[in-house]
Amino acid sequence: MKIGYKLQTEGFGPQEIIRQAVAAEQAGFDFVEMSDHFHPWLEEQGHSANTWVLLANIAAKTERIGLVTGVTCPSYRYHPAIIAQAAATLQIVSDGRFTLGVGAGERLNEHIIGTEFHGVRKRHERFREALEIIRLLWQGGYRTYEGKHLQIEDAQVFDLPETLPEICVAISGPRSLQIANDLGDGLFAIDPLGDLVSRFTGTGPRFCEIPLAWAPDVETAAQAVLEKSRFILPGWKVLSELPNPVNFDASAQFVTADDVTEQFACGPDVARHLEVAQTFVDAGFDHIVTMNAGPDPDGFLQFFADELAAPLRGLTPASS
Repeated sequence: MKIGYKLQTEGFGPQEIIRQAVAAEQAGFDFVEMSDHFHPWLEEQGHSANTWVLLANIAAKTERIGLVTGVTCPSYRYHPAIIAQAAATLQIVSDGRFTLGVGAGERLNEHIIGTEFHGVRKRHERFREALEIIRLLWQGGYRTYEGKHLQIEDAQVFDLPETLPEICVAISGPRSLQIANDLGDGLFAIDPLGDLVSRFTGTGPRFCEIPLAWAPDVETAAQAVLEKSRFILPGWKVLSELPNPVNFDASAQFVTADDVTEQFACGPDVARHLEVAQTFVDAGFDHIVTMNAGPDPDGFLQFFADELAAPLRGLTPASS
């Protein structure tokens, strides 16, 4: 079992994100993971720095901790050729510590370039083509690709690492699972989708994000979620479709503290954190990302090092 720390790039400025990554390495985490957004989810969060700039800086200031995008969309705001080059470079400068998490995208970030953000079927068509382009460019040499949605012409990534980054595909249903099976090394999810995970044919890492909020008491933790992370509660079908922070604010206006504590592990009780994590372990995930929505990152890192790390690493599927 590998344990990661979610760097909340929407909630903190660039220098603070880098500091937290260094602190996460010192606290004993195996990897850090961050989203790849242009906008924050909510205005209250107030930040959304460039993920690739942050990753390069974190690579330079850490020694062993893994680096993961959770996740990058390589088919709208970015062209896949750019992601193929960036991921290869990051793998080299991090000495092989990078994992490329990818997904079909969210309207929040992809609509900003002024082109149409399609319905799910076309999104997945573009996503499949993007991954095919990345795989093709990682073979080396000059490459040309003529797809329905995406193309490259005489393109070559000149700096390729000895060991390519693993590609972990975000899944939410059968269509994305098929893309993961065809073109992914591993997978990524934000829900305990055991039925889908069991049908994944790859042998790479299976990443998931567990919702938690550390604070000295449950009420403080739940209030922090309501303030800056309430957008999560309506679920993926909302997260993927709304265009701007104001829309997420409207979608979550009726979320209550009871809703939060039902889904999130809130407060200092190790048993409650393990209970929430267990549902993901039972679903088949082996790379657990602690997505702390509490108000005190350093307090959580200390809590992890002192109390949570050992029992969390010790979790096994209930069937075992």
